[in-house]
This record gives sequence, C-alpha cells and structure tokens, in this order.
Amino acid sequence: MCMHTTVRIATFGFLSIGAALGQSESIDYRITTQSELVLLDVGVKNAKGENVLRLTKDNFRIYENGKLQIISDFSNEDLPATTGLILDSSGSMIAKRADVLNGGLVFIHASNPTDEMFIADFNDRVNFRLPPGIPFSRDQLLLRDALLSVHDQGRTALYDAVYESLLHLKSSKQERKALILISDGGDNCSRHNLRDVIAAARESLATIYSIGMFDADDPDRNPGLLKNLAHITGGQTFFPGQISEVIDICREIARDIRSRYTIGYRPVRRNDQAELRSLTVKLVDTEKATVRARTVYQLPARLSGEPR
Repeated sequence: MCMHTTVRIATFGFLSIGAALGQSESIDYRITTQSELVLLDVGVKNAKGENVLRLTKDNFRIYENGKLQIISDFSNEDLPATTGLILDSSGSMIAKRADVLNGGLVFIHASNPTDEMFIADFNDRVNFRLPPGIPFSRDQLLLRDALLSVHDQGRTALYDAVYESLLHLKSSKQERKALILISDGGDNCSRHNLRDVIAAARESLATIYSIGMFDADDPDRNPGLLKNLAHITGGQTFFPGQISEVIDICREIARDIRSRYTIGYRPVRRNDQAELRSLTVKLVDTEKATVRARTVYQLPARLSGEPR
C-alpha cells in the first residue's frame, strides 16, 4: 500500500502493509513505499473574467523545467481550504478601516462553510487575532470578533506578516491554502527582508491574493511585491480605484478559491539536494481562457535516512 506526500509543502511519510491492515508488529515482512507529490492549485478564467468550471484532467498540461509531466491527481470540486486574512493595520489605514473590515466579513461569509481561517494584522508587529490555542476556526462569530479586534496604529511590517502567515499555514492539514493580503503600502519596519518573503512563498502551498490600496504620494508603496507574490503562487493582485471596491473584490476572491482545480504530479529527482524548479500549466481543447497557477516551487533536500 502506498501513501503519497507533498513536495516541501507538506510532510514525508511511510506506511507498512502490516500497519495498514492492523496486523501484529511480529509480522516478519514489511513493504514500505513513498512517492513525492507536487500539488498545484489552479484557477481558470474565460475572456469575460468568469471562473471556468467542469474542466477535466485531459484539459491540462503541466511542464516542469520545460518537460511534460504525467498528471496523477486531479479534482475540480469545491474542496475545503485554510485561508488567512492578513490586514494592514498601520496608522495610514485608519480612513480605510470600515471598508476593509466589511470586505473581510464578506469574504468570511462567501467562503466554503467548511474552510478553516485565521485573522492576522500587522503594524509595528504581526498580531494573530484568534484566541490563544486556536490557530484556525470555522466559527464565523469567532472570526468576526477577531476581525473587529483590529486597531490601526504604527508602522508597516508587511514582510514579517507574509512570512509569519505562511509559516502559520504549515500547521494546517488542508491541502488547499490561501492568503488574502490587504495593504496600502510597502514595508518600513520588518525583521525579515524581501529575500525571506520570496523564499517562503516559493516553498509554501499557499496561493496569495493581494489587494493594494495605495495613496498616490505613499513613499513606501510597493505594487511590484504584491504582483510578484501573486505571480509566484498563482493568485491575483487587485488595485481598486475606490476604497469601496474592496468589498466586491473580497467576494470575488472567495468565489475564485472555491472554483480552483487541484492538480498533482510526481517529480523525478536527480539527486538528494534541494532544487528550485519552474512550472508551467497550459490548457488544451478549451475556449480562450487564462490559467493561473504556481510558476515555481522548491523541491526540498532529501533528509538522511529517507527511503528512495
């Protein structure tokens, strides 16, 4: 019997036939197998910007470092996800707070009811708003209280917020993960740097959506970072013309997460070293559409003692 695991973005594991069948440890044979699995979270939109549903495995082609891969896992269902709402709570967000909080509430209500979520905000530091001991929750009232506990003040530790939120997601058991980042500026007080954030995004399973609410004269604004995070992870970036548009954007993001495809393949190792690999997902036999998927991932080093 084989148990697969996810490259970098989950854990490695083993399963013996004896354990699987509930047999005694005294059994005198063990068959242990392992295969690595890369799982991609893929979105497809048509020319009108609408989510394309009901595609099949045969509609997709996956290329790793330019080489066609065999798709081993596929789902087009509205699978439960773990999502994080990451809100800029620096002092410059005070005038935008009502629209941002309303957008967050809309996102919570429009998401799959079985999703687990967390709420975080960042100013001089990163604050995780659920009660201690509760990393994620499906309780909409608890999530609402967490959202309403956000207060705007201080500077902008955006790098720390993304880095720590991606780390927080690692403890989730859901294969589908996403971060929704809402900010009006760049970064001016993080301990982590841009290189740390990009590396974390490459290694994570999460799809990152970003909403940039920039003032024209904001010296710290960094739309390039928000675009890059979305590009690496297969998400989207939004730059609303009016603050009030945040509410509709949050509803659109929730709908997009619920409409994505989960597609997996098993990579071939050349050695035991960590390796950065490029990814391309293409569509075939479909009307004109745009596909959004992760463009790069980090194959982890094989640990000493792991089976081959």
